[in-house]
Amino acid sequence: MKKIFALCLFLAAVSLHAQELPAYRIYNSKGKAVDFGKMVRQLEKYDVVLFGEYHNSSIVHWLQLKATEELYNRAGDRLLLGAEMFERDNQEAINRYLKGETDDKKLAEEARLWPNYKTDYKPLLDFAKSKKLPMVATNVPRRYASAVAKKGIDSLYLEASEKDWVVQLPFTVTLETPGYEEMRKMMGDHAGGKAMNFVAAQAIKDATMAESILKNLQPGRILLHYHGDFHSKEYGGIYWYLKQARPDLKIAVISVAESEEQKLPLPADFVKTDFNLVVPKDITKTY
Repeated sequence: MKKIFALCLFLAAVSLHAQELPAYRIYNSKGKAVDFGKMVRQLEKYDVVLFGEYHNSSIVHWLQLKATEELYNRAGDRLLLGAEMFERDNQEAINRYLKGETDDKKLAEEARLWPNYKTDYKPLLDFAKSKKLPMVATNVPRRYASAVAKKGIDSLYLEASEKDWVVQLPFTVTLETPGYEEMRKMMGDHAGGKAMNFVAAQAIKDATMAESILKNLQPGRILLHYHGDFHSKEYGGIYWYLKQARPDLKIAVISVAESEEQKLPLPADFVKTDFNLVVPKDITKTY
């Protein structure tokens, strides 16, 4: 009877273990699995942390918040935050919210918040507010990127009052930037001769965000930046522009991939950066 009971316990344990489903895995630049704590300890050593995301991935947004909390626990007010999701001309509205001078309703009226702001970015902004940390609105106002996509970078004309909202012109747009050639080819069939306009629209976002980071980065501090994965994948985008301006900066890139496999291995063709998150492809999406 005891043997049967022991066997039942063993089988139950095996069954339970077989049902354990990891929500994420983290791999370093060599493809070795590391835990969350080790990643955060390493991130504290960098000047800039570029945290790529899939905009609708619930687990990636949760990891961003947890990484922010843990970095704050280690670095305190040395931590600065910045986000693609907030545009430069909305910085004053963001600042008023952080100071408690406005509420959620007023912020929604004054800033162009993304549709998934409440579920995905409000927790980050509220954390910044609770710890009195700055949140830098780094992105170019979308109307300028849209104009570049339609008519090209040379068509962009700025009034004097608008120049603070866009990277200093002219700036470099080159297919040597990782990811841009891929984008040009992807858009080519749909955009024809205007494919480079879409590349330039991507570039003006990346260059503006990089410039925003540089303007706000201070010696001895860490700027943690949230943005879509394409903006820094394969060390392109924001990373490329930062390194062009400041080769001395220590910059960590966190990239994202999805997997249909239960153990969440790194995809075979994945180009690794400093830290690489793999999440289930069927994870709950926020939209």
